[in-house]
Amino acid sequence: MRTYRTQQGDLWDVIAYRMYPDVGREMCMSALIQANEQHRNIAIFPAGIELSVPDIDIPAVSGLPPWKRSQARS
Repeated sequence: MRTYRTQQGDLWDVIAYRMYPDVGREMCMSALIQANEQHRNIAIFPAGIELSVPDIDIPAVSGLPPWKRSQARS
């Protein structure tokens, strides 16, 4: 697990976007909040709060919609 020290004005979704650039980005915000329950009521962060950043395994998703994936394998 990594850590992140907040900057003045950080928001949960902005932190998630920075910390998970190759996965779900801001969609990983829920995992970030769950790992930092003591700060869940903060909307706009002051500088200097250390947050835990959990490792997230997100399966690779094809760029095709589900109904097209089986056709692409043929």
